[in-house]
Amino acid sequence: MIPPVGIILAGGQATRMGGGDKGLRTLGGQTLMDHVMDRLSPQVSDMALNANGDPTRLRHLNLPVIADSVSGFAGPLAGVLAGLDWAAEQGADTIVTVAADTPFFPCDLVPRLQLATEGMTHPLALAATPDPKRGMARHPTFGLWPVALRDDLRAALDQGVRKVVQWTDTHGARTASFPDEAAFFNINTPDDLTRAEAML
Repeated sequence: MIPPVGIILAGGQATRMGGGDKGLRTLGGQTLMDHVMDRLSPQVSDMALNANGDPTRLRHLNLPVIADSVSGFAGPLAGVLAGLDWAAEQGADTIVTVAADTPFFPCDLVPRLQLATEGMTHPLALAATPDPKRGMARHPTFGLWPVALRDDLRAALDQGVRKVVQWTDTHGARTASFPDEAAFFNINTPDDLTRAEAML
């Protein structure tokens, strides 16, 4: 299977963390972004960072920085679209997205997502973990997305769609099951950062 392009989603406002770039907070002597890049890099052919605002503040990461093309902080789908547009310019067919605040995501994220989409004309899948109430809980910022559907996504965003699963469900998205929910632990607050330190 051809590795997808990796897009790190860091376009949120991090309000519960007091604002700023959450991915630049330190965990175990490295930034969250360092942890995420280290896990993602071996699984993809190239990487870019979806972030809004002045891109020069992130120059030290040595990644292309791509901003949302949809105004008003439209959520993760806007970051996905930015990634798909950038990937199209690189000649890529698919992207995989990961969140900049989730440092423990699986090292086999990409191959499992790819396996889940075997046989699909437009490979589209989200990561999921067991959930006692719902059976499976999807993690909508961790997915495999086809460049071929970028204009469809653009139209959906223009029509006000903001929930990831609202759009993915219309395209028959599959799920890739992962056994460890803790792998998708995301850091939203200072307390979460303290919990993450204990998980290292």
